[in-house]
Amino acid sequence: MNAMSTRVRRAVWHAAALAILVVLLYPVAWTIGASFKPSTDIVGSLELFPAEPTGANYARAAEGIAGVSVWTFFRNSVVLAGLAVIGTVASSAMAGYAFARLRFRGRGLMFTMMIGTLLLPFHVMIIPQYIIFQRAGLIDTFVPLLIGKFLATEAFFVFLIVQFMRTLPKELDEAATIDGCGHLRLFWNVILPLSRPALITVSIFTFIWTWNDFLGPLLYLNSPENYPLPIALQAFIDQTTTSDYGAMIAMSLLALVPVLLFFLAFQRYLVEGVATSGVKG
Repeated sequence: MNAMSTRVRRAVWHAAALAILVVLLYPVAWTIGASFKPSTDIVGSLELFPAEPTGANYARAAEGIAGVSVWTFFRNSVVLAGLAVIGTVASSAMAGYAFARLRFRGRGLMFTMMIGTLLLPFHVMIIPQYIIFQRAGLIDTFVPLLIGKFLATEAFFVFLIVQFMRTLPKELDEAATIDGCGHLRLFWNVILPLSRPALITVSIFTFIWTWNDFLGPLLYLNSPENYPLPIALQAFIDQTTTSDYGAMIAMSLLALVPVLLFFLAFQRYLVEGVATSGVKG
């Protein structure tokens, strides 16, 4: 009787898991199927995959929009995401090392103020930031989107790295100091290599968030040749004329490929970095 009950529970559990999996994967399957449908059949069509698939959507997506090639949009997204990863990792690592390993006056207050910025809504800063960049003549450039990445303004990532570095034994600092290492060599040769899981975690989240960012480029970029992919996708929808949903969905799938490849390349570090960053408070 117990064996029968166990088998029933397992069957119910697996059935529920499969049902949840179907619900989660249905939007992905629908998007893939819609990318091979004619634009006129996407809205209102009940079939998941078309009976006669077409690659015209991908051809139109490759042509780009507003006279700009799709590869220009990809290049802009790669530049923004790549520089954002470099700036965020470098600045957050240095700030994290200072908070985690150094002793200086006001450290606790500064760390508390940094964490407090997480409670400040981004929308509160939009207008003053825009005015500053407008007066500096930096609108329609990548500078407003990237300058904060190089100044350790991402408090969440600084906090994550601080928590990870606090788990590293203090004896490492003492041994390195006895061997003649200053703070720069200690940071570069000892702490930074051991912090690789946390740094890769920061890289993954920064890349994905920057790649998918819509509001920032929408605010600061005006020229189509400077648009990243999220803004280019929105350009396919025109409320005054015919919207090309097929090309938009095809480009959406193409835009997912770099994110998927980046995640697959570093996924084994993601759980380790997040888990070990919260061991000690």
